[in-house]
Amino acid sequence: MSWTFDRAAYERRVEWYVNARFGLLLHWGLYAIPGRGEWVRSAERIPSGEYEPLMARFDPKCCDMRAWMALAKEAGMKYAVLTAKYHDGFCLFDSAYTDFKSTNSPAGRDFVREFLDAAREAGLRAGLYYSLLDWSHPDFPHFGDRHHPMRGDPAYPDGGRDFGRYLEFMHAQVRELCTNYGKLDLLWFDFSYDDMRGEKWRAAELMEMVRALQPDVVVDNRLEVSGEGFGSLAACRPTPFHGDFVSPECFIPPHGLSDAEGRPLVWESCVTMNDHWGYCPADRYYKPAFLLIRKLVECVSKGGNLLLNVGPDSTGQFPAEARAVLREMGRWMGQNGESIYGCGPSGLDKPEFGRYTRKGNRLYVHVFENTIGPLPLTGVERARVRGARRLADGKPLSVSTSWVRSDYPDLTFLDLGPDPRLYDPIDTVLEVEPDGP
Repeated sequence: MSWTFDRAAYERRVEWYVNARFGLLLHWGLYAIPGRGEWVRSAERIPSGEYEPLMARFDPKCCDMRAWMALAKEAGMKYAVLTAKYHDGFCLFDSAYTDFKSTNSPAGRDFVREFLDAAREAGLRAGLYYSLLDWSHPDFPHFGDRHHPMRGDPAYPDGGRDFGRYLEFMHAQVRELCTNYGKLDLLWFDFSYDDMRGEKWRAAELMEMVRALQPDVVVDNRLEVSGEGFGSLAACRPTPFHGDFVSPECFIPPHGLSDAEGRPLVWESCVTMNDHWGYCPADRYYKPAFLLIRKLVECVSKGGNLLLNVGPDSTGQFPAEARAVLREMGRWMGQNGESIYGCGPSGLDKPEFGRYTRKGNRLYVHVFENTIGPLPLTGVERARVRGARRLADGKPLSVSTSWVRSDYPDLTFLDLGPDPRLYDPIDTVLEVEPDGP
């Protein structure tokens, strides 16, 4: 029987995800031990005989998944995703199909189970990242693959490798994740490239299995693309393995995303805190909390989510810089989350002082910098406004009647008071109450 895209089922599936807006991504594995980023094995072309013995040193005694999820919740995040298996092939779950896993390390722990239990206890939606690549598997291409650590090395020819056998292994591991750990909210596949995309992964068969086992799971678009590319749903020619959302990487689209017929697309920008996904203490270029807050607002104002990454260290702790950023974001979200959750584009042009988000008929005005004189709400007619308040503390704000705005009788101006300093220098959020529906 031929496959048919069910838009109504799709929209029901992604509803929670669109409302959540803010999530945590966790890149963690053996690469935290050398501490030179998640691609260290590929970047330094480390043979398996030198890399895989790191498993004997993997014993993160400080890893407390409940503490991780408590911090995510404190930051205002609504969902979290953990790397069940990264490109290096090391599994954080008790897979029956490999010995290269955390349950065989000195830790002896199934971290996927611990993560999912902790996320659910914290009231967070929980998902798993699974790499389509596996540099540890003997049947994954070595010599001719442009990402494999042994690429171009004549000692690792591709002759005799059976990619079909690799796919059987990969599908079996996905089946384990979809069967052994209860309900999953998200599956984050990573990634397609060159001819390694779509049916090269036997993607239709893979997604048929996933949908049978986890009918409500939200899946990214990387069975078709990587951090660039929009996928078949965006082209209005959805395949059976279409992604539920577009996944731009370390990039926020200049405008909201729409499909080929003009419908808004669901999307999520995945962003690192510094310049690595995995732990790298030498990388000190952490994005400050004020920037990440404003980038979260930008994503929401364009109809997207922000998935913010943390790379825990080899002991199982978040870097101090990451903890500080999450707590500062949480302070702001605790006062202003109403302008993020369930919100989206306003339908108005971006104001010069900041951004707008909207939920139903409620407009949220994000003020990044103050104005001289009353604040002009560009695009908002005076007759359509009943009142306004500052979201953080509920302080009522007056619609300005100052003579300086008399040349603009149809435009709404708000009086923010005599203090030129904003209530919150990161983003002072105002809620505008409409006059009527």
